[in-house]
Amino acid sequence: MSSPQTLGADRIPATGFLLIPGRLGFQDLLALTKMFHDRPITWLIEESAKLDPMVRDFLERSGKAGASFAADDDAPAAVGEALKGKLENRGILVFVNAPTIARPGEPIHIQGKILKTLCGFKLPVLPLAVDCPREVALSIDSSRPANVFSFGNLIAASAASSATYREHLLEASERAFSNRSFLNSSLAVAVLAGLKKHGSTCKLHDGSDDSVLGFDRLLGAAAALSKEIRKLTNKRRVGIILPPGKGGLVANVAVLFAGKIPVNFNFTASHEAVRSAIRQGDIDKFITADPFVRKVSAFPWPPNRDLIFIERLLPALKPKIIRWVIAAKLLPTAIMARLLGIGRQRNNDEAILLFTSGSSGEPKGVGLTHRNVLANVCQFGSRLSLPHGAKILASLPLFHSFGSTVTMFFPLIEGVDLVTYPSPLETKRLAELIAQHQVYILLATPTFLRGYMKRVDPEQLSSLGLVVTGAEKLPVNLAQSFFERFGIYPQEGYGLTETSPATNVNLPEPQAGGDAAILPTSRPGTVGQLLPGMAVRLTHAATDKPTPINTQGVIWFKGANVFPGYLNDAKKTDEVIRDGWFRTGDVGRIDDDGFLYIEGRISRFSKIAGEMVPHETIEAAVNKVLGLDQETERRVAIVGIPDVQKGEAIVLLSTIAGPAMEQECIDLRYKLMDAGMPSLWCPRHIIPVAEIPVLASGKLDIKRCEELARAEA
Repeated sequence: MSSPQTLGADRIPATGFLLIPGRLGFQDLLALTKMFHDRPITWLIEESAKLDPMVRDFLERSGKAGASFAADDDAPAAVGEALKGKLENRGILVFVNAPTIARPGEPIHIQGKILKTLCGFKLPVLPLAVDCPREVALSIDSSRPANVFSFGNLIAASAASSATYREHLLEASERAFSNRSFLNSSLAVAVLAGLKKHGSTCKLHDGSDDSVLGFDRLLGAAAALSKEIRKLTNKRRVGIILPPGKGGLVANVAVLFAGKIPVNFNFTASHEAVRSAIRQGDIDKFITADPFVRKVSAFPWPPNRDLIFIERLLPALKPKIIRWVIAAKLLPTAIMARLLGIGRQRNNDEAILLFTSGSSGEPKGVGLTHRNVLANVCQFGSRLSLPHGAKILASLPLFHSFGSTVTMFFPLIEGVDLVTYPSPLETKRLAELIAQHQVYILLATPTFLRGYMKRVDPEQLSSLGLVVTGAEKLPVNLAQSFFERFGIYPQEGYGLTETSPATNVNLPEPQAGGDAAILPTSRPGTVGQLLPGMAVRLTHAATDKPTPINTQGVIWFKGANVFPGYLNDAKKTDEVIRDGWFRTGDVGRIDDDGFLYIEGRISRFSKIAGEMVPHETIEAAVNKVLGLDQETERRVAIVGIPDVQKGEAIVLLSTIAGPAMEQECIDLRYKLMDAGMPSLWCPRHIIPVAEIPVLASGKLDIKRCEELARAEA
């Protein structure tokens, strides 16, 4: 095995320190010994650790000193005091961990209690991230790069804690991942390589007409159509107004193969939002289909001369499609890319353009680069570890970032069978497709899961091995009810359009093997652990000063999947991007095992008498004290409205408010205070509404809720 590449070697101090590698294989241990051959090394081992026999034999034969400690020691500082002598004369204490079982790409293979004890020694700590590119890689990448040693910043003895270690280790891991060479390549070429590699084995099953399209035919159709798109369009961006299905996927790939940028439009958005997106995107042509134009006639369609009807073009291209299919079987990817004229746009060039949902204002243009999308496909796909032959249900809209990256580009590049359907709301039909095609992975929102709870026979979902939700908070009682009905526990994930989108996901724990400890990979009430190659920081919501990641604060992310900025809006970009770090606007914290708790959104906090009051926390408390069932629909929403005395006042939108609203509000306030909620947080008014406004994605429509609250108040 080749020697590891080293990043951050200048961070290694000349004085003694405790080195804590996030993970360390046998070959890495040998390389580390060689790196520090001129310094005194003491191996540090947890006393109950069952080391790999090869590692134990090497440590015993190395001639280095050894020391042990107990993971549950209640006085770690005293142990650290005894170990200080090992750091004299530039000495290094090296923690050697026992084997663990973890999901691919997990940078910290240390159990929480052990890490807490190590940091409790109060010695200077140097984090070391060991990046394993072969473990987190695209299936189309045949290279065999060596592991990477990425050193973090030295943590002073007085500042050492498991939270500080995790923060520094993740930054070092992010630096290593973002240094990967595949991130400099082209999304179009990656899609081409994926369709070529999996062309004869993978298929797209279109649930709208039960047709089947092999990946090889999809490649041929997209290649032939791309040449027509070049002729018919003058601008560099091309609009697409289509739902998930063979038409939508062929259109997106064809635009990429034409060397242009696909822009999928939200056909459920307001006319104002659509016109804003068209104006911002500077688009002259839009790909769609006659039947879809008729189906969504209320959409503010551009003039007919600006529409490219895909179902009219493709039949006439049949001979060219066949020629491209044959060429793809005979020619290598590099030659195919030259024939298509793709690959010049790559790395930090814009690859796709999406628009935010506009839940709190006008939609913002989010241009994701080739680097962004390729990174997220790799991060998300590697962590999933899908079994061979797994199928994914693709019903999330293509204008949604998850529908774009996770249920379109990910399966096309990585070779996962797709079962598509135009709408995520028709759960009865979706359940039929899941049963018919034995779908393995379902991606949905909690709102869509409620539809399955109402209309679906449990047997129809028996093939599912993974259900992941996002876009909105997954209520624990909904997850439990779904598990009781269908026998599979939904895993909550998290992401934003600006992060391409996935950043975190809960996943079922890996299977046990021998004596190795299993690291937790799922924790209800959280959105899971960070995906590989991502770093996180938190800042205080009011002061914007850094705060430990295990205390509540505004979440900042860094990684190759983080977008470069908003379209034509330097001011908004500067508000959220700082030195490569993205300010999400969400508030949360990270626990000792790396799980992220989302505790609200800055836009969903009210500042009352100088205190930050979280709307989502109040909603959860209201649901609990009123015994509301969140399995079927949203019944309440908390909104802040202007208040002369305290800046803002909390009001409750409710679909269950009765005629005696004033008394109901008083009763509710007493119930909430009895449950331990501060009086300041309790709703001042209840506003009856027919329904709680939500977006097509299932997210709360904050803008509309605020409009209702202010109009009524």
